[in-house]
Amino acid sequence: MAGKICRPGGDAELKVHDGIIGVVTVASVVAGVMVDPVWLWLAGVLGAVMLSSAFTGFCPPPLRAQQGHALG
Repeated sequence: MAGKICRPGGDAELKVHDGIIGVVTVASVVAGVMVDPVWLWLAGVLGAVMLSSAFTGFCPPPLRAQQGHALG
């Protein structure tokens, strides 16, 4: 799967993808503030992956639903 370009196919898939990324980012920031600052690393790494994805079009962990498989 290395080198595969991962771009969501439609508007609904893009909204789901962005929603998941947003939830994980907000959750890691909240956990970093309320639990332990180590959780802020998750938000930082996620931001770096999103930034690199904007230039390369590569998405490291594509959703199984985007591959045509059911989640689960």
